[in-house]
Amino acid sequence: MKFDGVLFFPVTPFSPDNTVDLDSLKEHVGSRMQHNPGGVFPACGTGEFHSLSLEEVRDVVRATVEVVAGAVPVVAGTGGPLGHALATARAAEEAGADALLVLPPYLVNGPIAGLIAYIETIAAATSLPVIVYHRANARFTAAAMTHLAANPKVIGFKDGVGDVGVAQEIVSAIRASGRSDFLFFNGLLTAELTQGAYRGLGIPLYSSAAFAMAPDIANAYYRAYIDNNEDRRHQLLTDFYEPLVRLRDQTPGFGVSLIKAGLGLEGHAYGSVRPPLVDPTENQLMELKRILEIGHTLASAHA
Repeated sequence: MKFDGVLFFPVTPFSPDNTVDLDSLKEHVGSRMQHNPGGVFPACGTGEFHSLSLEEVRDVVRATVEVVAGAVPVVAGTGGPLGHALATARAAEEAGADALLVLPPYLVNGPIAGLIAYIETIAAATSLPVIVYHRANARFTAAAMTHLAANPKVIGFKDGVGDVGVAQEIVSAIRASGRSDFLFFNGLLTAELTQGAYRGLGIPLYSSAAFAMAPDIANAYYRAYIDNNEDRRHQLLTDFYEPLVRLRDQTPGFGVSLIKAGLGLEGHAYGSVRPPLVDPTENQLMELKRILEIGHTLASAHA
């Protein structure tokens, strides 16, 4: 599986009655496909997987697959309680997804052997390849990832922890195992802020929630990143991404809430986030609008 371009994590639009708005989802995905993402990840973190029912995951993935129409890989989220993870994995396969991103199990902290079994059980439930998401209560060691990488259905590792030493050990161990096709992703919040360092670890791919909200800005960063234009990249970091992160850090869950709110500021009525996430206050929306205006100006200057 190959990803060439910014990785797009769509939001999940909700109607005023809090049901999934599939027409708006299709509009959202279709509008972003015009900006050439390298892959689409529906019903994942930015898409509020934590709040979606089995039927909603199936509908979200099916609608996304329909719009993407094979142009790039579609990787669906799964995870949480094992029964729900198995059901959503099968639903994603039925809906036409190309792979699965396995989020952490629900609440409990298991030993490494249990985490390995969790991934292997989900991988065995469908014919789809899986990407391991290393974060929260699902923290893997180099030995664990080497064990999982021996399974050809396990195709990637996404780091959402931020321990660069552990991440480097995992990259080195999997490379030493002979898996030259294995994929490595930076999955930290607002990953653009840390991607310069992650490239040095041998992790070239990164999640971009910002692409869902402002694809022109995200693509401006990506172009600077792949062109090794450090002056341009640091200008975008300093003037757009760092202020966005400072705003994001004011309230838990804003890594998702600000993206959906930013879409609202851009004229896309995709509804509120579902509990336990909360929407920004009016003052926070004003600050987000200011940050976006700066980002759009920078992106236009670098077009």
